[in-house]
Amino acid sequence: MSIQEEVQKRKTFAIISHPDAGKTTMTEKLLLYGNLIRSAGTVKGKKSGKFATSDWMEIEKQRGISVTSSVMNFEYEGFHINILDTPGHEDFSEDTYRTLTAVDSVVMIIDSTKGIEAQTIKLFKVCRMRGIPIFTFMNKLDREGKEPLALLEELEEVLEIDTYPMNWPAGMGKGFLGIFDRENEQFVQHHPGAEESYIPYKELENHPELTENGTYQDAINELELVEEAGNTYSEKAILNGELTPVFFGSALSPFGVQTFFDSFIRLAPSPTPRKSTKGAVKPEEEDFSGFIFKIQANMNPAHRDRIAFLRVCSGKFTRGMSVALARTGKELKLAQSQQMVASSRETIEEAYAGDIIGIYDPNAYQIGDTLLTGKEKYEFDELPQFPPEIFKKVMAKNALKSKQFRKGIEQLVQEGAIQLFRDKLTDSFILGAVGELQYQVFTYRMENEYNAEVIMEPIGERIPRWLKPEQADASLFDSGNLLVRDRQDQPLVLFRNEFALNWFKDKNPDIELIDLFETNNYQ
Repeated sequence: MSIQEEVQKRKTFAIISHPDAGKTTMTEKLLLYGNLIRSAGTVKGKKSGKFATSDWMEIEKQRGISVTSSVMNFEYEGFHINILDTPGHEDFSEDTYRTLTAVDSVVMIIDSTKGIEAQTIKLFKVCRMRGIPIFTFMNKLDREGKEPLALLEELEEVLEIDTYPMNWPAGMGKGFLGIFDRENEQFVQHHPGAEESYIPYKELENHPELTENGTYQDAINELELVEEAGNTYSEKAILNGELTPVFFGSALSPFGVQTFFDSFIRLAPSPTPRKSTKGAVKPEEEDFSGFIFKIQANMNPAHRDRIAFLRVCSGKFTRGMSVALARTGKELKLAQSQQMVASSRETIEEAYAGDIIGIYDPNAYQIGDTLLTGKEKYEFDELPQFPPEIFKKVMAKNALKSKQFRKGIEQLVQEGAIQLFRDKLTDSFILGAVGELQYQVFTYRMENEYNAEVIMEPIGERIPRWLKPEQADASLFDSGNLLVRDRQDQPLVLFRNEFALNWFKDKNPDIELIDLFETNNYQ
């Protein structure tokens, strides 16, 4: 099979949502369809002893949440599926944002009992900025929730995107009858505790128990309204990220998931060209290229290994091939390569554009690195950095464990979920994170994976602003507005609050303060 034919088979997407909207549950159901697992574990599996396949880290099993991005691969209906199950906790937004750079489309799951929540808005904005096609699944229809028309209106107003319902629900909660599948012109009937059944529209007259039901008749009236006043269906608008197809169902039942997934696989884009310093890199190009978007240490605690997650962008990957690391020009042999279902791994011999593979990291890679073959040298567009919001000083509890402490900090910081800074005056370690949970995971992993207990000293929420090196005058700052340096040795100031930031701007109009959010356009 040619490279182009292999690329057309690939569907690489992430599942995003607010915590508890049903994201990991949906992932489990898709793995069932791919025959990867026999029965789905639930996220709350700590009570039953069953754990969701994509939650592999010990702390995830204890807490019943996803805190790292998992990657899952399987074959389905002639396609090769790559799913990235992003962290399911609002504090883990940075890892999630970076994961979105490695996908070609996104499935957004919304809890129909709650509507659009804060985390969904953040993630959605990142997708819109990157022009990623978005498919929406309105989940938990088997519970009483918001009216479908209200959910569509909320989606359009809050997220500023057009919607097109691919199906329409009849009822909800205990009175949930099923959905009208507009695409396949059939009614998918809901049977609590049993498999759904399919009735073609033309045969509905043979089912008076449905058609004479008041809930069914209300749904028919709503559907007529949607068909008359709703948006026009356009595959071009979907692929441009301007229109989101909306599906109603329940991941837990599961109901409506099969019809959703079949439509998604048909509509979702295969890998597209990626921006680089030489221009667009087409997936079907002969020369291999890819970039690293995630690094995970200790996926196998017994071996203390580091795995770099690589998105293949062009050409063909072959195990054992030599590639150039664009940042340093150094040549590396990719002998250990794996595909993963969460923490279980299989050696992979070849991969194509769109595939996500794990490669052994001999401490050579950084997040955002480009790997290449061929004579032409270039790098893919830089991955966005995100300014932390909470900062804490960190030190080893036991001075004799300083070696383990430094190794643990170095490796966990390289994963990118937590950022490291050094105080310009005292050289003490300061950690920055988007949320509190990242500190809890950091503390847990330092103790359990590196045998190094830590002491944290909060310095509170700060406003970070980067400086030009020549303007980093230590005499202008104090402990209130802390001058520190990041891992690239770039100076920045941690301002105590908005007032302190504005006061400094007024006093020092010549000093340029750089806001990473603005430079990344992640507003």
